Amino acid sequence: MKKIAILGSTGSIGTQTLDVVRQNSEELKVTALAAGHNVALLEKQIREFSPRIAAVADEADARDLRERTKDLELTVVSGMEGLLAVAKEEEAEILVTAIVGMMGIRPTIAAIEAGKDIALANKETLVTAGHIIMPLAKEKGVKILPVDSEHSAIFQSLQGEAGNEIEKILLTASGGPFRGKSYEELEHVTVEDALRHPNWSMGRKITVDSATMVNKGLEVMEAKWLFGVPLDKVCVVVHPQSILHSAVEFADGAVIGQMGVPDMRLPIIYALFYPKRKTLHAEKLDLFSVGTLTFEKPDMETFYGLALAYDAMRAGGNVPTVFNAANERAVAKFLDGKIRFLEIPEIISEAMTEVDYIAHPGLEEILSTEQATYEYIESRW
Repeated sequence: MKKIAILGSTGSIGTQTLDVVRQNSEELKVTALAAGHNVALLEKQIREFSPRIAAVADEADARDLRERTKDLELTVVSGMEGLLAVAKEEEAEILVTAIVGMMGIRPTIAAIEAGKDIALANKETLVTAGHIIMPLAKEKGVKILPVDSEHSAIFQSLQGEAGNEIEKILLTASGGPFRGKSYEELEHVTVEDALRHPNWSMGRKITVDSATMVNKGLEVMEAKWLFGVPLDKVCVVVHPQSILHSAVEFADGAVIGQMGVPDMRLPIIYALFYPKRKTLHAEKLDLFSVGTLTFEKPDMETFYGLALAYDAMRAGGNVPTVFNAANERAVAKFLDGKIRFLEIPEIISEAMTEVDYIAHPGLEEILSTEQATYEYIESRW
């Protein structure tokens, strides 16, 4: 029985993780759950999966949850202390980090220090603190198991290839809902337009990130840290069918990739049971139905948020943190109807130039950079 803790249990990845647990209840046990403000759904999850600890965003939500679950043996905690308690829960062997944003950094570090393996679905952790996370995981002998479909595909493609140098990582992208559109055609994009992803069911923020291709930029940064390759070896390939989830090219020209239907439960179940493969009760890939797979170069002029990600990673220091924080705040403003779609990369670009540069940021400087970026954006927009 493998015991797991989940940060972000009521979100898209969290609920799909619990579906995998549900299908494998004889082999997986949930010991801790953390969510934001969706107390009603969290209560249902608690009653189904019986964790020892549950965390919520703030103390008001904690009081509500305690009242709802007063008939259960459950410890309810809140805020960052709550996230840390879930991350370090004594019995858990693996932590699924499925919360969005930089609030995932501290709990991830705490879990690594406690010797937990990490099923990583929080891009910001490596984008902003990869230089801290990866050496710490190596020091503690902890596995970082990617849950993003693309990084999981790369990870799977590398199995049995130890010692063979990577020539190129082929990081696939669907192209989002605006693939093939010109800059002018994106002038009047609405929130509803941006949330119509053609292949994947994701949270609102990540769906908008896919539409701008900033999400792929974050994945480029993440791939650099996860697989220890130079930035120029990470190549984005637009693949609108989302069947080839990513691939690796080796020195001899061989390309090994992983294919499957667009279902996030596939990388989740692989991470939870690695190195074993378990049956996933879901639709299977039918190549006869797919018929044709196509591949294109990304349009990095129209979707220049992707180009900015490469720029941020080359600059290093705290610039990836500025990139991430600026995007987070810009997307929130777009979803609230306060800025236009095309202003998202404009805000990121300006923040990358204007926020003070720090060459070798520690954790506190990463977090202060995030705040400084937020403050700069609020002063301008």
